Order: sequence, then C-alpha cells, then structure tokens
Amino acid sequence: MPTASGAHALVRRSHEERVLRILQQSGALSRGEIAERVGLSRTTVSEITGDLLERGAITVVDTDAAGRTGSGRPAERLALDPGSGQFMGVDFGHRRVHVAVADAAHEVVATGTARYPESARWPQRLTAAFELIERLSAETGVHYGALQAIAVGVPGWGNRLPADGVADTFAMRFGAPVTVDNHVRYAGLAEAAHSAADSAQNLIYLRLSDGVGGSLVVGGRLVRGAGGHAGEFGHVTVAGEDGALCRCGKRGCVETIASVPAVLARCRALGVPLDSLDDLRAAVAIAQPTVDRVLREAGTAVGRVLGAAAMTLNPSEIVLGGEIVQIAPTLLHQVASTITYELSWLPDAAPVVRAASLADSGGALGAITALFHDSPLLASYPAAPDPSRPAVKERHVHPIPAPARGTRWPS
Repeated sequence: MPTASGAHALVRRSHEERVLRILQQSGALSRGEIAERVGLSRTTVSEITGDLLERGAITVVDTDAAGRTGSGRPAERLALDPGSGQFMGVDFGHRRVHVAVADAAHEVVATGTARYPESARWPQRLTAAFELIERLSAETGVHYGALQAIAVGVPGWGNRLPADGVADTFAMRFGAPVTVDNHVRYAGLAEAAHSAADSAQNLIYLRLSDGVGGSLVVGGRLVRGAGGHAGEFGHVTVAGEDGALCRCGKRGCVETIASVPAVLARCRALGVPLDSLDDLRAAVAIAQPTVDRVLREAGTAVGRVLGAAAMTLNPSEIVLGGEIVQIAPTLLHQVASTITYELSWLPDAAPVVRAASLADSGGALGAITALFHDSPLLASYPAAPDPSRPAVKERHVHPIPAPARGTRWPS
C-alpha cells in the first residue's frame, strides 16, 4: 500500500504531466492560462512550473505585455524547452513534397519544398523528401536528434497509394512514430484550426494545385468518411463524357478543368503559351482575355460543385487553397459568384468564400497540428502517434510563401 509521501509524489507527477501536456498542445502560456486549462490552483501551478524551470524542462519565452490591457506586472509565458522535442510534417503532392519541422515550443525551425515529375513513383518521391530533409538540416542546423513524431500527408487515391509502406520507410529512417493521412485533409485541418471558432464548425476546404482535393469539417469535426475519401471533389464529373480524360480514369472531372496543369493546358490549346505559374502570373497581370476566360471557366466548374456541397452541408465557410488562387483572384471571384447563384433561392445559407490564409505549406503545417493537438476538430478521428511510445506506424490508409524560420505554429 503506498505511503502518504508516495501518494503525494504520484499526484505531483500527474500534475506535472498535465502541465507538460498542455504546453505541448498549446505552445507558450502564462501560469494563469495553464491553471485555467488544467484545472489546478495558481499556487499549485506556480510550484510545479518553478520545479520544471529549475530542471530545464520548460523555459520562459516572453511575457504577455504586448497583448495585455490595464495595469499590472506582465505575466511570463512558459513553453517546453525547444530542444526537448521536434515534430515533422510532410506533404506529398502530385509534383512536389513540402516538409516543415517544429520544435516542442511550437516554433517552425525548418521548412522547404522539393519537386519531382508527376510520373515519379514512390521510391523517387521518398528520395526527394529525404534529400530535402537532409538539405534543410544542412541549411538550418536542425539534426532531428529529438524527433518525437512524424505525420505524412499523401494524395487521396484510396488503396492505390502504399500508405503503410510510406509509414514504414519514415519510421525506419528516423526511429519515430509515423501516421499517414490525406494531405489535403491536413491542409483543411490547418485552415480550420486558424479560423474563428464558429466558422470552423462547418467548413469546406478545396485545394487547386497539381491535383484537386478537399476536406470537410462538419459539426466541428474533421471528417474522413467510411473509407477515408470524404472531400474528393476533384473527381466529381462536371464536363460529361466529352470532357478530358482524368487520371482517375473518368472524363470531365473537376481536376481536368481547375487543376494547375489543366488551366495551363487549356490556355495553350487556345493559343496562349503558358508553361508555369510564373507565366500565368504574368498573363493575369496584363489581364490577358483568353486567360481570364479560362480562369472563369475553371471557377464556374468549381463553384457548381461547391454550390451543391454547400446545399448538402450548409457550411459557414468555403476556403480555397493553392498558389493559383493567390495568383488569379478572378478564379476565386468566379467561384464565389457561382456559389451565390446556386444558393440564390436561400440567401441566408450562402457561406463566406475566401482564399486560404496559409500557402501551399498548409498540408505540412496541418500535419504538425494533428501531432500537437487534442483538438475538438479531431474528435472521433484516428489518433496521432503518442511520442512516448515506441516507433510503431499507424495504419491510416489515405483515408503567400511558407512560414519563415521562427514562426510560432500552432498556438
């Protein structure tokens, strides 16, 4: 039977773990904020944080002076020792991989992108990712010695993608727990996590990039669907049997009209030689009429599909991501006006349609969000790996610029 002193030690350890856990989830907090979130008295929290500071487990990062109102001494904000852990988010697109690494204090310490051809097989994509990770290490001095967990996002192609193989490869290379999920779903999670609380309750996210994919937040929860395919708006047919052949095997999918390669190809077919997003940016800057027409066609197709989704799900926000959305405001405006028309019979149901607040890095940062947070958005969702457990993969089959070094992510 435990002694009184032994029982006290167990309670103390439990309190310490709760404090450390909330700092891992939320980043820097004042002692008052910690006390409120863990349900302990301020006196108890002061004692616990004092011991943790002495042991070097946590550190003072700043004060709340910048956001403080009224008089009084600024409160110190505490965070985990940045060196005590690292968390990696990886986002594989059809033509590029993006990597972000954050420390235990939620500071983004490394971020970058590498490209590969659309035809690249998974060994080549993984090689590109690992070479990027090593390059980031050389550039930033981050050596991944404290890597606690990895979340990898992959395109949502169902069982055609070797999700378990990707998880195994990362786990063997870094000796850390790995989870794999749809990369656009991670991007949607990042946008919802950074949106106003009410808006995040019901949100549709759609990324227009090398492919077209989406994610859903319904009733305040990120949704996977029965087989992990929720939000696959890119493969809804909008052009009929005469439409272009899609990579999924059908014809006339949204992806064949509104993805970046599709927009560029359509412009070339109409006599405007565009080969890259830089070319598109230049054409938009001079209001090239053919390019404007192609963008409006793409926006109309996307708007019709999202209008139907809006009638089904009644979201408060529809968020469009992808670099093309930032380059070509005409596209976003056309999507918004088409959705407004589709819902004109029910005007109070029209959602806010906006560009993503995060760039193409959103998928990698959303993956880190999933590692850090026990968010209500992730309720009933497959759990992220527990950094305290051995490196065992999680079998979750598929279910503007990047932030600079030093960006706090996420709070």
